[in-house]
Amino acid sequence: MEEQLQRYSVIHEKNPREIVLLRGSGCKWRRCRFCNYHLDYSKSEADNFTLNASELDKVTGLYHRLEVINSGTFLDLDEKTIQKVLDVCLTKHINHLHFECHWMHKDEIQSYRDFFGKHGITVHIKSGVETFDVKMREEVFVKGFGDATPEEISNYFDEVCLLQGVVGQSLESIQSDIEIGLAHFDRVCVNIMVENGMPVKPDDALIRSFYETLYPIYRDNDRVDLLMENTDFGVG
Repeated sequence: MEEQLQRYSVIHEKNPREIVLLRGSGCKWRRCRFCNYHLDYSKSEADNFTLNASELDKVTGLYHRLEVINSGTFLDLDEKTIQKVLDVCLTKHINHLHFECHWMHKDEIQSYRDFFGKHGITVHIKSGVETFDVKMREEVFVKGFGDATPEEISNYFDEVCLLQGVVGQSLESIQSDIEIGLAHFDRVCVNIMVENGMPVKPDDALIRSFYETLYPIYRDNDRVDLLMENTDFGVG
């Protein structure tokens, strides 16, 4: 699978940073009804580290900020990869590091903030909340946040991903999610649903309406990333 994926890119516009798509042991949740990213994994730590090290070696430190994503949670990355991330940050003078994490691992985050913080690196943690509508989040998306409120989620996470343009949503619900995200988190990443063979389906009419009405409102907001395609960051 890795030969088909672009795993390193540079984002020059909002929140300029380098981004790497690494590979871990696999998402431990694996219940989200819209996601097939978990197929990008290997149980071989040696193979994962070889792949991850080759991508991390491409990092230049251009913007002193690095985003590390993988098909699950950063805690699925092996110890050697985490150490390699640290080494790259130190040698390339990167002082802001972004990771993604599932709610189920929320209590493990602080130790990593402390680990990197000892070296002067600020860790920013993003989580795929997808929506703040609890019923849709848990019954349709099956995210595993329970009835956690935005306030509770923000106790652990700095940024959120939202999944929008899905059957059952509306322009009003999309804007509500974005505004709640902006009120409680540093950054919001809006991912527009694309057909991927999973049970959750995109609503093409809603997506067109979003692009015509809401996209222009948030296009120039530096705290909002808008991904009309899931490869818009240049990886995937």
